[in-house]
Amino acid sequence: MALPHLTTARTRLTVLPPERADLMLDYYLRNRQHLAPWEPRRDPEFYTLACWFTRLRESYAQFFAGQAVNLVALDGSGERVIATCNFTNIVHGMFQACHLGYSIDEAHQGQGLMQEVVQGGIGYLFDELGLHRIMASHMPANLRSAALLARLGFEREGYARDYLMINGRWEDHVLTALLNPDWRAS
Repeated sequence: MALPHLTTARTRLTVLPPERADLMLDYYLRNRQHLAPWEPRRDPEFYTLACWFTRLRESYAQFFAGQAVNLVALDGSGERVIATCNFTNIVHGMFQACHLGYSIDEAHQGQGLMQEVVQGGIGYLFDELGLHRIMASHMPANLRSAALLARLGFEREGYARDYLMINGRWEDHVLTALLNPDWRAS
């Protein structure tokens, strides 16, 4: 299976190779405070080149095993990560589904870029990988995420109490999903 190289109006989406760990480290260092309220608490090791080399090596292995597609959105120069769009826990067989997670550089929020990036990723998962369902969740207080998922067509399916450990606390989440309207058995 070839790595995805997708183009949106303002970005290029791909799975980064381990030798570009510097780009991910830069992204997370620049956005450390911005992302903290919405992500797991990170230990100091997370903010090292060695950690990101290992994480990207694992991401590559997961891609080739059909378990995940961890996309990054690169700027026009291809030298700066401006968003992430991760499709994880991919299950084939009778489920044909995955989970979606995403983040955006603080300097690029509010410009419609996250919708552009996620739409590109969804197209790849539905059209190229043939998945039937993409599930996403958001904290009730994350109104930007709720609005993004609604614009993308995700429908609310439930509410999970103490669903994920975010920034050191168990947080409730709204559960949503998007179904592939063109799904066909392969």
